[in-house]
Order: sequence, then C-alpha cells, then structure tokens
Amino acid sequence: MAEERAIALTFGGSTNAVMMATPADLEDFGIGFALTEGIIEQAEEIASIEIVESSLGTEVQMWLDRYRADELSARRRAMAGPVGCGLCGIESLEQACPAPPHVSSNATFRARDLLNAMSGLAPLQELNQKTRGVHAAAFWQPHDGIGLMREDVGRHNALDKLAGALVRGNVARTGGAILLTSRVSVEMVQKTARIGAPVLVAVSAPTSLAIQTADQAGITLIAVARADGYEIFTHPDRLNFSDCSTIAA
Repeated sequence: MAEERAIALTFGGSTNAVMMATPADLEDFGIGFALTEGIIEQAEEIASIEIVESSLGTEVQMWLDRYRADELSARRRAMAGPVGCGLCGIESLEQACPAPPHVSSNATFRARDLLNAMSGLAPLQELNQKTRGVHAAAFWQPHDGIGLMREDVGRHNALDKLAGALVRGNVARTGGAILLTSRVSVEMVQKTARIGAPVLVAVSAPTSLAIQTADQAGITLIAVARADGYEIFTHPDRLNFSDCSTIAA
C-alpha cells in the first residue's frame, strides 16, 4: 500500500504547511515547496534543513538565510493541505491566482520525442508499480531522457519533490520538459513556471484556468498524452512536427 503521512513544512520554527504525503525524498519536498511557493529562488537560500520524526508525523524543519527569513515573516500565512488540494489556507483571490513568472526559453522539441518520453515514464515508477496508488513528476531533456523523477500520493507533492531535486542538483531547466501522470490544474502550471521549465506534458486533461495560466507564463502545455498522441493547448511554436504527422495541434 502507498504510505501516507502528515508532513509539516516549517521555516524558522513556524509551520507554513501541513501536507498529507509519501514520507520519501523529504529534503527535496521541503526545498521544492519553498521554491514553488516563491519563498526561495535558489537552494542555497535555505541555510539548513532537518527531518524530525514523531508519533504524529514528520517535520521538515528549514531555516532560511536572513534576507529570505525576513521576507517570509512579512507575508507568513498558515496552510493545511490534503492530498487533492493545493490552495488550502489561501486568504485572498490575489493569492489564489498570482501572475506566474514568465518562462523564457528558445528551446524547441520534436513532437515524437515528447510522446516517447511519456511512454517511458511508467516503467521508471517503482513505487507505483508496487502500490498502484501514487503520482509521478519527471524532468526530461532531449539528449538525456528522463534524468530525475519523484513519486508521491499527492500530485502537487510529487512536483514539489521534483522541483527540489532539480534545484539541489543545479539542473538547468530551460531546455527540458516536466512530465506528469496527473491532470493539470492551475497550481501545477504555477509550480512549473517557478521551476522554469518551458514545456509541461500530462497524461490527463487541463482545466481552463491552467490553460490560461500556461499561456500567460509562456509555457507549452501538452495534455491528454496517451499512446496514440496528445493535445497541445498553448505555445505550439516550440514543437517540431516534421517527424510526426499523426499529432495535431
């Protein structure tokens, strides 16, 4: 069975979020959450991180550098999020739908390569093969394939874990694509924009707000990616269709 546990993400001793998540890759989770929430921009802005277990759950305790700590204290909010929700605790409409960072990238991708990348994701999902109950988020590059992947019972958590792994590894993100085994809601696009990846590919459909946000962020949004093709919703100019006549924009 997929393990699910309460994970508290704390900064400077104060809890910022409590998420129900798979208790693995928790340093990646903490750093990635801090990145996609706009708390940090670089992993080095977290001065230290510690994983603390208790009978009630797990704390990912992070301490920020002085600049980021002061910045966070000015906008601190409490948030509690179950698996299926990424906006619990938001206090205003402005917080729910902030303007996403614009992703600038001149990278182009062959349409067939992205289809093959999605088909290669399932065999790498070791935890899902055992449990059939977790999502995956992966980072793919044309010449390197899938370099990093993270799994979690929550799709938002899986993407945050991937974000943390990418920034910890100092991986350049402007030449690759995020691959998701889930649907695409607006939060997933917002997180992708924070990561800085120009392409987002998902197995299920996007929401209307996800499409609008991807367009605004300059992200190529591809969804309903199955064995027979996929649908392109925004910025198709990054894709080269010369090797694939069966995929329609």
